[in-house]
Amino acid sequence: MRSGVRLGVDVGKARIGVARSDHHGMLATPVETVKRGRGDIERIVAIAAEHEAFELVVGLPLALSGSETASTADARDFAVALVGAGLAVRLVDERLTTVSAQSALRASGRSTKNSRSVVDQVAAVIILQYALDHERSAASPPGTVVDRDEGNPNAL
Repeated sequence: MRSGVRLGVDVGKARIGVARSDHHGMLATPVETVKRGRGDIERIVAIAAEHEAFELVVGLPLALSGSETASTADARDFAVALVGAGLAVRLVDERLTTVSAQSALRASGRSTKNSRSVVDQVAAVIILQYALDHERSAASPPGTVVDRDEGNPNAL
């Protein structure tokens, strides 16, 4: 297991959820929700610097069948922009994380309406925790790395 802080990123159309791991890569916790649009990349870069993150784990929203969607392309483009800003980025399958996050929030007594501000953070926690658990059990980093030169995700 590699040591160091990682950030989990859930890219949505309106908001971006951000979570972080502890230094030992054991536990993911929510950080903040960033408004999507002007300055979002800069804010993610600032959060990464603030937490001294060595890597970002960006959720890749695939259809249940495993095929790509418009949201998949959007997440890939966002990941490429993060790489362009100098960050190391991995893409991991995030199927059903937002649904899982909403279910967890409902189970804790929060309504959909009063959960909007945190559901993206919870989804980012789920994405990052999955990546941490995978790395610990498989003894290899999760997902695919976004290549700095080509700007294309390449399987490791």
